[in-house]
Amino acid sequence: MPPEVLDESLNRNHFQSYIMADMYSFGLILWEIARRCVSGGIVEEYQLPYHDLVPSDPSYEDMREIVCIKKLRPSFPNRWSSDECLRQMGKLMTECWAHNPASRLTALRVKKTLAKMSESQDIKL
Repeated sequence: MPPEVLDESLNRNHFQSYIMADMYSFGLILWEIARRCVSGGIVEEYQLPYHDLVPSDPSYEDMREIVCIKKLRPSFPNRWSSDECLRQMGKLMTECWAHNPASRLTALRVKKTLAKMSESQDIKL
């Protein structure tokens, strides 16, 4: 859940609020996908976002503390820094899960960034 849902500050009367909440969630999905990408012959086991920060069955309060109060986000494996595609994906997901919804990337910006990465000769998606 995005911070604005956890801290109950989501503006339920403004449709754009839901879209930006979805962009936060999309950033977490990108993290899940990227963890399963093979790089340098290494791939991580599947884990849920925040697996190393909360219990296996976290409560609403556990998540609120990590996401809203401590403002933590899932960590990136060290190998991502040496793989250009995963490094760029990390940057993209970080911009999707910004604490402030207005600072998050739009779906169109994400689409264009992924298309540009796909077209790059150095990066194979």
